[in-house]
Order: sequence, then structure tokens, then C-alpha cells
Amino acid sequence: MSYAVSSALQSAVYQRLVADTDLALLVGTAIYDTLPAGTVPATYVSLGPEDVRDRSDQTGAGALHYVTISVVTDAAGFQTAKDVAAVVSDALIDAELILARGRLIYLRFDRATARRVGVGETRRIDIRFRARVEDN
Repeated sequence: MSYAVSSALQSAVYQRLVADTDLALLVGTAIYDTLPAGTVPATYVSLGPEDVRDRSDQTGAGALHYVTISVVTDAAGFQTAKDVAAVVSDALIDAELILARGRLIYLRFDRATARRVGVGETRRIDIRFRARVEDN
């Protein structure tokens, strides 16, 4: 197994989201790897947890990354969160990302969970993707 491609994958996913014009129309520049100090925007996208499993084979080191992207909003109802989540999915599913190290084999949707956060109006959708990478 190799975890060495993780940073390159995270950077490429982040850059893909930041460059997506449809996503920018919905959240502006509120796409974070780390949440900023202070007040956050009403709706934002955040890179979240990652779970990685070995997928090495005879040809070399590889890994399957389960990457979570979160959409968080204080807009009433789930519609805003779902609209943003759909654009995030469109931007990432089967994206041909160029990694600084290694190679992306595929990037696919795995699952999503939509829920209220706390007792307020905050809504959160966690979208999990499967990314298969090789370390060449």
C-alpha cells in the first residue's frame, strides 16, 4: 500500500472544485480545505475525512481513497444544500484529475448523507467519493 498519493489527490480535488464556475456561482470562493477563523459564509463546501485502503497489485502500489466533501448551509430546508451537492458531484464524478504524484484511475460517487446539524436550521450533506489511485 501507498498513502503517498493522498496529498496530491486532495490538492487536485480542491483545485477542481475551486475552478468549477457553476460551483462558484453558488458558493463564491467558500470552498475550504480548512475552515477560516471567525464567521463562515452561510453556505460553503469543505473537504472532509478520508479513509484509505490498500489496492496494490503486481504492477505496483495503489490505494482506494474514500473522500468526503461536505456542503453546509444555514438556508431553510435542504434545497440549497442539495443544489450545491449536485454541482460538487458533477464536478468530481469521473473527473480527469492530474495529480502531482501518482495517477488517478477513477473518481466515482459512493454515497451521500443529508442531515440537520444541531437544533438550528443548519443543513449538511456529506458526499463520499471513491478514488482509485496508483503511485507510479
